[in-house]
Amino acid sequence: MRITLERSNLLKSLNHVHRVVERRNTIPILSNVLLKAEGAALDMKATDLDLEITESTAAMVEQAGATTVPAHLLYEIVRKLPDGSEVLLATNPDGGTMTVASGRSKFSLQCLPQSDFPDLTAGTFTHSFKMKASDFKMLIDRTQFAISTEETRYYLNGIFLHTIEASGALKLRAVATDGHRLARADVDAPSGSEGMPGIIIPRKTVGELQKLIDNPDLTIGIEISDSKIRLSIGSVVLTSKLIDGTFPDYQRVIPQANDKEMRVDCQTFARAVDRVSTISSERGRAVKLALADGQLMLTVNNPDSGSATEEVAVGYESDAMEIGFNAKYLLDITAQLSGEDAIFLLADAGSPTLIRDTAGVDALYVLMPMRV
Repeated sequence: MRITLERSNLLKSLNHVHRVVERRNTIPILSNVLLKAEGAALDMKATDLDLEITESTAAMVEQAGATTVPAHLLYEIVRKLPDGSEVLLATNPDGGTMTVASGRSKFSLQCLPQSDFPDLTAGTFTHSFKMKASDFKMLIDRTQFAISTEETRYYLNGIFLHTIEASGALKLRAVATDGHRLARADVDAPSGSEGMPGIIIPRKTVGELQKLIDNPDLTIGIEISDSKIRLSIGSVVLTSKLIDGTFPDYQRVIPQANDKEMRVDCQTFARAVDRVSTISSERGRAVKLALADGQLMLTVNNPDSGSATEEVAVGYESDAMEIGFNAKYLLDITAQLSGEDAIFLLADAGSPTLIRDTAGVDALYVLMPMRV
C-alpha cells in the first residue's frame, strides 16, 4: 500500500474512528484501525466488537492495499503534523511495518494483518428509512441525560427507540430513564419505520452519534434489525449492537392526573436552583420547593454547612404545597428546555412531577420527588 493524502482530511476521519477504540485491550487487533486503499479513497474502520465506525476519505492511491496500525498512535502522529501538510502512508514489502512521512518527519509503525481484523457488519436489516439529522439529533439530545449508568439494570443503559401512535399520528419516539427521572421525545415517524422493532441503543453509541452528527442539514440513513443498528451520516457509517433486553413499560410512570400547574421562567428558575444548591452536600442534593400563590421559595438545608433560600415569582394558583427534588436532576431537565417558560404539573409531595417545554418541541420529562 502506498498513498498520499491531505493531513486535514486524514485527521478528520481518524478523529471519528479512533474514539471507538478502547485505550486498554486484551486483544491486540482491537487497538488498531484498518486502513484500506483502493480507487481514489482510503477507507478506515475501527471497532470494539459492539460498535464499528467506517469512514472514507479522498486519497491519491499509488498502490492499493490494506493493513492495520495502532489507532491512537496514528491519530496522535497526524494531529501533531503541521497544518496544510501532505501525508504519505506506505507499507514495507513484507507488510510488517507502515511508514508515515510528512515533510521532514518520518515514523514507522508496527502492523497487524488485515485478515485478523473482526467484522461486525454481518446480518440483514429488516427496516430501513431516512430522516433529517436535526430530527434524530433532537431525539437523542433531549433524552440522553436520563440514561442509567447502573450496570445491574443493563436494559436502562441506553435510549429506547420505537414507533407509537400518538395524537392520531405515527411517531418515532425516544425514551430514557434511570428510575429517578424519565425523558421522552417524539418526531413524526419517517416513511419505512412503520412496524420496526423497539430497540435500545447503548450509551456509548449514543455518545458517538452526538459527536458525529455535526451538520443538522444532512439526511441520515438508518437500518435496523433485532440486534443491530446501522447509521449512514455523510461519509461515516456507524454499526452498533443493540442492548438485548426488554425496556420497562414507561407509560405507567407518566402521570396523567397532575392538576397543579406552575409556570416559571426557565433561566431564572435554573439559576436560582444552581445558587441555592451550592450549599447542599454532595450526597443529598435535595432542594425544597414551597409553592404558594404566585411565589416559589427554594430552600436547601445542609446540617454541616448552613442553609440557603431564594424566592422566585411563578404562575401558580393552586393550593400551597411543598415538594423536594434532586437539584442536579432539576438542572439537567431545565437544560433541555428551549422555551422561555417551563411548565411543572404537580400532584403532591410524594408523586412524580411532569415537566413540559413551552417551545414547540414534542418532549416531556418526569421527575421523582425526594424527601426533604
